[in-house]
Amino acid sequence: MFGLEKKDTTLLILVAILTMAAPFILNPFPEGSGLAQFNAGYPDLMQRFVIFGIFAIGFNILFGLTGYLSFGHAAFLGVGSYSAVWMFKLLSMNIIPAIILSVIISGLFALVIGYVSLRRTGIYFSILTLAFAQMSFALAYSVLTPITNGETGLQLTLDDPRILGASATADGSIPVTNLFGLEMRSAFDLAVGPWTFTFSAGYYVCAVIMLLAFYLSIRIFRSPFGLMLRAIKSNQTRMNYTGLNPKPYTLAAFVISGMYAGLAGGLMASMDPLAGAERMQWTASGEVVLMTILGGAGTLIGPVLGAGAIKYMENIFSKINDNVLHGWFSFMPDGIENFMVAIVHPFVGKGWHLTLGIIFMLVVTFLPGGLVEGGQRVGKALRRNKDEDSKNASTEPAE
Repeated sequence: MFGLEKKDTTLLILVAILTMAAPFILNPFPEGSGLAQFNAGYPDLMQRFVIFGIFAIGFNILFGLTGYLSFGHAAFLGVGSYSAVWMFKLLSMNIIPAIILSVIISGLFALVIGYVSLRRTGIYFSILTLAFAQMSFALAYSVLTPITNGETGLQLTLDDPRILGASATADGSIPVTNLFGLEMRSAFDLAVGPWTFTFSAGYYVCAVIMLLAFYLSIRIFRSPFGLMLRAIKSNQTRMNYTGLNPKPYTLAAFVISGMYAGLAGGLMASMDPLAGAERMQWTASGEVVLMTILGGAGTLIGPVLGAGAIKYMENIFSKINDNVLHGWFSFMPDGIENFMVAIVHPFVGKGWHLTLGIIFMLVVTFLPGGLVEGGQRVGKALRRNKDEDSKNASTEPAE
């Protein structure tokens, strides 16, 4: 099915089901309950889950398959965002041309940077990509202000000379991004008892594109090209001795990875038509590295899991303040309540990075394969227990 093996087809279908049912899965707690603050089923956050999932999937093709660690992928994310916003300003508010331009421009940008950076390997390659990303950030922030609008960021205005669309709506406001008339911010709320589930057009557009990107990554992983990338990661020197030149393969992987990042940037701008230089900072590049390693570098679904985990912590854990903590421990005596709040306070709210750092440290130390390896270990343990129970049951003498 889909040209995939049974295992990969099952994985793709599982990801599709989880993605399509996300409004239900991410809203497990009823509104008004004390645990409702852990719900993540609102459109903006769900869009971030899938968009950064695309970003991490693309990065995994370079890092997970080839072993080249780039610290400059945020440059392609930013270039994709700027390209999409310019397409909205000049052509139309349809997201398809904007996304296509984002992918093309990011791919060309990645071709130039990759051609230079891939002359070196290891830490030198990583430093080169970091240098290019910081130069891109500096250009966007100050030098190329007529194109990027500097620190203010590039955004839509009522004066945009839009060729295939109106510059302003009938009520004098800026038009909304759309997919052939379907507005990206349109949503439908479904009330079921104490639960309210929101179905956003923008989220489902991003989700479908993520599924297509995920499917393409599976095909790349299982293709002869993917096998060559694995060989490069395993022993590039031995490949050189066999007469194979690895550079075209590594450059192709770099460009594909950059195009994925550009696609993510174009989707970010499609959901919120704004592009700023902060998307090109080295911290954004470091974030996608964390996502990939946390989920499981070199695995298919790992980067998606890592992206979801980090974005969940960033948007949910960061909102837990002292008032929330006091509500949690209000059943305790005052002294113990204040003590528990003081203990938990550094790990939530503004200190959520500390929790992320601890989790990342534990994963790297005990689960080098990331969350995917953790899931595999749990599955093996459950199967082992099941097999042992079956074996014991079969060896028990009949009465």
